[in-house]
Amino acid sequence: MLDRLVQSPAYRRLHGFVAGEARLLASIAIVSGLILAFLQIADEMIEGEMEAFDQAILMLFRDPANLETTIGPVWLHEMVRDITALGSFSLLGLIVVGVCIYLLLARMRAEALLVVTSVVGGTILSTLLKMGYNRPRPDLTTMSEQFTASFPSGHAMLSAVTFLTLGAVLSRFAPTRPLRFFTIGMAVLLTLMVGLSRLYMGVHYPSDVLAGWCLGAAWALICSTVAMYLQRTGTVRKDALPE
Repeated sequence: MLDRLVQSPAYRRLHGFVAGEARLLASIAIVSGLILAFLQIADEMIEGEMEAFDQAILMLFRDPANLETTIGPVWLHEMVRDITALGSFSLLGLIVVGVCIYLLLARMRAEALLVVTSVVGGTILSTLLKMGYNRPRPDLTTMSEQFTASFPSGHAMLSAVTFLTLGAVLSRFAPTRPLRFFTIGMAVLLTLMVGLSRLYMGVHYPSDVLAGWCLGAAWALICSTVAMYLQRTGTVRKDALPE
């Protein structure tokens, strides 16, 4: 009798509704936590309470005998520059354009719209926040020229937005759970590597990077949650968005 109940259409609809609500509530809770973390970091940064932490972390990447020089051999410097380029506006833009063209050719318009909305919206948000906080860059000799304010880190935020959104989209096509975890894991790893490269290069404070990670992950999750809600309400086809 229990098996018959579990297999009934009414039970399946109820189970789907409860699972969907739980996922939605979990997403809202995580987004709220990430935004609160960003606001806390921003508040402490403005009041100067992050200064000791920021300086201590930055000095880990500096030669104690000459604080103007980063640690490690020349080949490591070049490798870090290559990694940080993964979070540059130009390279992320090329990745997004290429992925969107593929999705459009595959008639996955909803996925393409999700990626574009997430990345463009994240870029606008990052730019406005940089203009609003207008934090100067670290007073260190850096490995590249910078032309924008320091807080939050645009590389950290936009790499989180782009890679996490693409990870969510690509995980939909993974045939097994381990492959889904691998896809999301690689997206997280790339995001972390880009953020750490900014610290090594001395172009951002650690609080800039932490704030960028928090807000970027929150924005990517917001876009995915809205997409999930539109799927549930029937605004878009159920098979048009990642699960």
